[in-house]
Amino acid sequence: MIDVRVAGVGLTHFGSHPDRTGRDLFATAALRAFEDSGVPREDVEELNYGNFMGSLAEHQGHQAPLMAEAAGVNCPSTRYEEACASAGVAVREAVRTVAAGDADVVLAGGMERMTNLPTDEVTEGLAIAADDLFEVRAGVTFPGAYALMATAYFDAYGGSRRDLAHIASKNHANAVPNEYAQYRQEVPVEKALDAPPVAEPLHLYDACPITDGASALVIVSEEYAAEHDVDAPVAVTGTGQGTDRMALADREELARTPAADDAADAAYADAGIGPDDVDVAEVHDCFTIAEVLALESLGFFEPGEGISAARNGVTTADGDLPVNLSGGLKAKGHPVGATGGSQIAELTRLLRGDHPNSDHVADAEVGVAHNAGGTVASAVVHVLEVAE
Repeated sequence: MIDVRVAGVGLTHFGSHPDRTGRDLFATAALRAFEDSGVPREDVEELNYGNFMGSLAEHQGHQAPLMAEAAGVNCPSTRYEEACASAGVAVREAVRTVAAGDADVVLAGGMERMTNLPTDEVTEGLAIAADDLFEVRAGVTFPGAYALMATAYFDAYGGSRRDLAHIASKNHANAVPNEYAQYRQEVPVEKALDAPPVAEPLHLYDACPITDGASALVIVSEEYAAEHDVDAPVAVTGTGQGTDRMALADREELARTPAADDAADAAYADAGIGPDDVDVAEVHDCFTIAEVLALESLGFFEPGEGISAARNGVTTADGDLPVNLSGGLKAKGHPVGATGGSQIAELTRLLRGDHPNSDHVADAEVGVAHNAGGTVASAVVHVLEVAE
């Protein structure tokens, strides 16, 4: 297998960009990735692009060639759709392509534009990531679905809204110095507890926001980096993907995420490491309970133990295992088609030492990114390591 490196990363600010088009957002992220990497556009052999609801939000299907044009590359281009894990899958396929020796340079990432739609239309658009026949038509929304998962978790293992509030507060604090984050203000635990309900037991600060944004990564082979004097100190050493039944009613239990279990197991095996080797993680916290489920699927905690990790200070910025130093989806924002690429960009910056929160993980050598689709019917996990 060929060693795969992240040569450069590019992000837009995550937030509301109602006057910008999707192609404009992705062009900005790609430009920044090229500038960060020093890799010329003409060397890109493939574009892997993630997007979920552009056909609805911008009335634009067949987006891959548009994004190739926006990024200034002339190469085969493919759009990947896996709900909120779209960019994670796009990056995974880029890593596999380079590792297999089929290309030396791949541009990967994603984009979502959502704030141009009214909230009810965004909700309707996101709902198509659920089972239309057995969930959407019955009125299930994603806040409602994750509320069911949170209730099932509390019933099975215990936990409280205060535990979830500590997760929200932690991630908002992490977002404060991040120039790309949508919400750069602290949210005390008591404020999170006092927020209005969205779907019990989830309240306002338990949910991620509606967000516009884009991410881009220049993925290269170690040989290319060496031949072209490209500084690429972070390697993607493991990747894995998993799938579960779409509808919650068809699953054996709601307090576990087997798709993420499988993705993590595959990524760890690919990298030749285990959970105990991980120094820092970016996980898919679309709702605070989702962070808990991710931590347990990644093997950092046994079932039932992840709920108290933030409250006990384990996953805070100065804890033993900092989680979501970017602010996570919760505070950095969640432009669904871009999120998986954003997580890897943030981890790359953390491991390189040029992230505003890098001081919290100055000695970190191994990071893990966990990206989920829907109610974790899809999951992608990547292992990043500082190359020797």
